[in-house]
Amino acid sequence: MPWCRIVLADDHALIRHGIKKMIEENPLLKVVGEAADGLELLDLLRSTPADLVILDISMPNLRGIEAIREVRKIRPLAKILMLTMHKSEQYLCASIGSGADGYLLKEDSDTELLPAIDKVRQGEFYISPNLSSEFPEDVIASCRGRHRAEEGGELLTPREKQILQMVAEGVTSRDIADKLNISKRTVEHHRANMMKKLNIKRAADLIKYAIAKGLIDTPPE
Repeated sequence: MPWCRIVLADDHALIRHGIKKMIEENPLLKVVGEAADGLELLDLLRSTPADLVILDISMPNLRGIEAIREVRKIRPLAKILMLTMHKSEQYLCASIGSGADGYLLKEDSDTELLPAIDKVRQGEFYISPNLSSEFPEDVIASCRGRHRAEEGGELLTPREKQILQMVAEGVTSRDIADKLNISKRTVEHHRANMMKKLNIKRAADLIKYAIAKGLIDTPPE
């Protein structure tokens, strides 16, 4: 197999360091960039060619599942491997439906990281051994179809979901505007439009919606 350029995205520097160390045990694999959140990942990919992107689900600013679609736009030929602690069908199905090529649990990474990379590079779908018995091929196929059907009826645009995640995480409108290079007025417009679409009157209900959709794990403290 040819040399492979890999970009890592995880908000924990120690995890990135450990994953990078394991990857570079193989001389044909090279980590060419690291990102601490979804927005940083997208900025990095605009200037850094990558053959494989390894990303976590739970990241600030833009979560991994939401980032998958944007990664596909920037680097359409890159393979995408999710590396996560989440074992639920909700996250697995959302990752598959969004276009991930593999789903590796962090608890399996010590022994399975390099095999997972090899498998997705060969064009096969990879799933962690601890999940494969629960989610055989027919379930994975069902996840693809079900999630895409749900997405077809999704009320919010990708940009609105991106802003909703940051709102739910407690980021101010000014900071959202700065991160996304848009005006504060545009952020407020998106926020009002989301509340109208969802028939929501209170900001607290926006956060509840974000949690229900998996955009954040828990409300901000």
